[in-house]
Amino acid sequence: MKKFEKISYRKLTARQQENYNFSKISALLADYGFNTLRLTDDWKGADFIANHVDGETFLKVQLKGRFTLDKKYVGKNIWVCFKYRGDWYLYPHDEVISALAAYSNFQNTESWTTHGKIHNGNPSRRDLELLKSYKL
Repeated sequence: MKKFEKISYRKLTARQQENYNFSKISALLADYGFNTLRLTDDWKGADFIANHVDGETFLKVQLKGRFTLDKKYVGKNIWVCFKYRGDWYLYPHDEVISALAAYSNFQNTESWTTHGKIHNGNPSRRDLELLKSYKL
């Protein structure tokens, strides 16, 4: 190897992007006292486990490329993590569904009723306000 060169995220395959994102969020979560463990399959809906140094906090995390809510995660105590405009967000899935339902009609959309999920690469200002307390 002659020298280190930064890679282009956009040129990575989907799997390589997931590995990249896991490495990035793991490094960030270390600053908050979490150790991460990558899972080989979606164990109980999680891509990885984040275990806090307090010995009591244990998060099952689903890593996404965008703001996502999905019926298959309901009731599983899943935290969703995604990056948006350089910021990482880590939020409790079911709590955000409840909060979003208070001001949004998403549960009556075709995406939710037919496909069981919504995802947005450009969250609205109101969504970002909701997610503000979950920004790392």
